[in-house]
Amino acid sequence: MPRPALDLGKFGNVVRAASLLDGQAQRAGEQVAQWVPEELAGRIVELCGGRASSALTMAMGLVYRVQRQGEPAAWVSAGDATFFPPDAALGGIDLEALPVVRVRDAHQAARAADKLARSGAFGLVVLDLGEGASVPTPLMRRLQKWAEAHDTALLCLTHRPAEAPSLSSLVSLRGVAGRERTGEDRFSCRIEVTRDKRRGAGWSFEEVCCGPPGLR
Repeated sequence: MPRPALDLGKFGNVVRAASLLDGQAQRAGEQVAQWVPEELAGRIVELCGGRASSALTMAMGLVYRVQRQGEPAAWVSAGDATFFPPDAALGGIDLEALPVVRVRDAHQAARAADKLARSGAFGLVVLDLGEGASVPTPLMRRLQKWAEAHDTALLCLTHRPAEAPSLSSLVSLRGVAGRERTGEDRFSCRIEVTRDKRRGAGWSFEEVCCGPPGLR
């Protein structure tokens, strides 16, 4: 997975901050939306994009920031969905402080996330749901309840195209992850927000990252 360019080996170095799109003027004093734990706390967030997108990089960037803030994060993988631990460690992730749960499918992943979020011990729980994921609405409601009760960010990674339906109507923020090579070893990793129940859709977030040796 690509890692940020200017802070070699570390996630979370923002090269370009979030910007509002579609001609929406930022009002004076209004805080600019960013892809940071504070923005996502207490919400169910869906990040769409397959293995060739920047979804894993952006998710790991959040894990990095949460760990830097001294809060625990957890990772739940369904099926074959997973990350490459050496890349995560190279990016500054403390793997010893990152519980990883591997289960068979999205339903089991959501049930595992339910237990993790219910504990109130985590600032961030990532659900890497893989291909064709679906989660029953009652289970999504429980996840929403725990996210709001404990100010936990629940990030669901789905391998869906942008035009596909959302994982759930309970998703508070939905983004589409993409990446573009901008240099020999650099990639522009971008999230286009298509749903935001707090701020409204239409903003984006971008980071320039160095790719791992396999992508250079």
